[in-house]
Amino acid sequence: VVITKEANQEFLKDYLSGRLPENIKLDVIVQDINNLPQGVELKTERIKPWGTAHAVWCAKDVIDDEFVIINADDYYGKKAFEGAANFIKSKANNTYGIVGYSLKDTLSDHGSVSRGICNVDEGQLISIQEHTKIVAIDDTIVDEETESELEPDTIVSMNFWICNPSIFSYIEKYFTNFLNVPENLEKSEIYLPFVAQEMMVNGLININVIDSKSDWFGVTYYEDKTEAVNTLKNLTEQNQYPSPLWN
Repeated sequence: VVITKEANQEFLKDYLSGRLPENIKLDVIVQDINNLPQGVELKTERIKPWGTAHAVWCAKDVIDDEFVIINADDYYGKKAFEGAANFIKSKANNTYGIVGYSLKDTLSDHGSVSRGICNVDEGQLISIQEHTKIVAIDDTIVDEETESELEPDTIVSMNFWICNPSIFSYIEKYFTNFLNVPENLEKSEIYLPFVAQEMMVNGLININVIDSKSDWFGVTYYEDKTEAVNTLKNLTEQNQYPSPLWN
């Protein structure tokens, strides 16, 4: 399931359907700002999407089993997916998962990054706190907003979640309450970590933290693209990926 904007929908359908194996079902879903909970009517000039939790909620009609959520422009590593698959096979219904990475492995050489810092106790997520301006300075990692130093091996979320369909009904309630606050209608968003944390605080779910056992990379800044291209090239040369990737 790919979530995108309307302008990209047909292109992605054509591009991906011609490359994916026939046994893989493909749904390309538009995150439409007019896709609202039943009974909610809004008069707003808003253009900006409603956020990551709303993006997930838009897939409610095509997902009916356990699933993972990832950012489309991040590389998570093979072992991270293996860990997620094994977790799905063994987990209880009220247990969600999040794949964690070491902070030091998720930074950019070209500017600050935003990361969800995880408070973890014996493999269980206790809380996530968003830090929006993390940067490496010499041999230290600093949150520029609070001017505090962060430990390199701190576990962070890279938005790799393992959920079940129970999240859709909770997002709908959360979204409805959000829309009842006029100040939210112009630019505010609903974020997936906030929804998951509220479900956890309310005792609806537990969230296990899974060690990624993988390297992460992504494209936060334009300058990150060169490193991403070179890393994928090296992985291909090491026979970790076929070439050409698409047959």
